[in-house]
Amino acid sequence: MTQLFLGIDGGGTKTQAVIVDEHGRFQSTGLGGPSNYDDVGVPATQASVAQAVTAARQAAHLTDEPFTAVFLGMAGVVSATDRAIITQIARNLNLAAPEAIGVDHDCRIALAGGLSGRPGMVQIAGTGSSTFGINAAGASWRAGGWGQLISDEGSGYWLGVQALQAAVRAYDGRLPYTLLLDQVKEHLAITDMNDIMHRLYSDGIARSEIAALSPLVIATAQAGDHTACNLLQQGASLLADCVVAVANKLGFADGTSELALVGGMFKAGVVFERPFQEAVAAHLPHCQLIPAELPPVLGAAVLALQSSGITVNQTISQQLHQAAEQIA
Repeated sequence: MTQLFLGIDGGGTKTQAVIVDEHGRFQSTGLGGPSNYDDVGVPATQASVAQAVTAARQAAHLTDEPFTAVFLGMAGVVSATDRAIITQIARNLNLAAPEAIGVDHDCRIALAGGLSGRPGMVQIAGTGSSTFGINAAGASWRAGGWGQLISDEGSGYWLGVQALQAAVRAYDGRLPYTLLLDQVKEHLAITDMNDIMHRLYSDGIARSEIAALSPLVIATAQAGDHTACNLLQQGASLLADCVVAVANKLGFADGTSELALVGGMFKAGVVFERPFQEAVAAHLPHCQLIPAELPPVLGAAVLALQSSGITVNQTISQQLHQAAEQIA
């Protein structure tokens, strides 16, 4: 009888489910709404997970029988309380037997997907940022990822905030002129820089709108703007600090290791990738930086397979890579 495994990637904008069999063969995928319960609450999180799983089941013509195992990698899950809440959601939806339900943060599934289940580290740099690693002994550590108010260095949001700060400093004369001054005004739809306070503090501005400034900073750096280049170098250095912290904690600093790269910041090209590579290499010369091999949702599937004692060998890995192409 075919065994079916469910992986779930729950985030602030969407939830994705994927179903694979015990050989890693792709069965189906489905999408649901946002499922970071810190943002949308527990009922909405459960509804989004149910929506994604139902869509995946329907695509594979499956009934609502429990899966052999499920792993949920969810944004906002950092504490034992968080894990208990998400576990209860999985039990409410009868996704698998209680002992076959796995829950952790989204960094865990990003690493499992990024390195196809191998020990190592993952650097996430999208709207937010975080570094996570697991060594061969199973010990894990995370650095960064404390949210936009006190952390998320090197992320799209962080870069957007830095662009806003650079723009007002350049307007004041505290910095030399930078193209970011014009980019910020255009992005915020203001003609007078003095209107920025009303735009930010009275009208309000969403986290996503601030993060949307990051591609403008990247483009400005690519055009040779000194201030924009400095911001990218600073962000890369701060991310590298997190990588070094994780490597030191897990014993990767003295030997070879792998670091999977996940998130939109790593699509910026050499203006961001080169300073990040150089900053990591300065402390971890034997760390190999690689693009993520599988998407996080398939990382969740890898963890579901492993929780049932299935080793992700070369054959299963090949099937999962084919699954990644189908999902893409």
